[in-house]
Amino acid sequence: MPTIVVKIFEGRSNETKREYAKALTEASTRVLGCDAGAVDVIFEEVKRSDWATGGVLWSERD
Repeated sequence: MPTIVVKIFEGRSNETKREYAKALTEASTRVLGCDAGAVDVIFEEVKRSDWATGGVLWSERD
């Protein structure tokens, strides 16, 4: 409790993901009152060609 799933475009560094996971964990412990060891963060990397917003693939945006 809790499990946080983060979908992001592929290519972020491990350092960036580590920093974000730490921030999410700290926020979860503060707001939910849980122990940091109970917080799971799962990163799912997505290709830009597999993500569309407003009907337009991100791989086709300028």
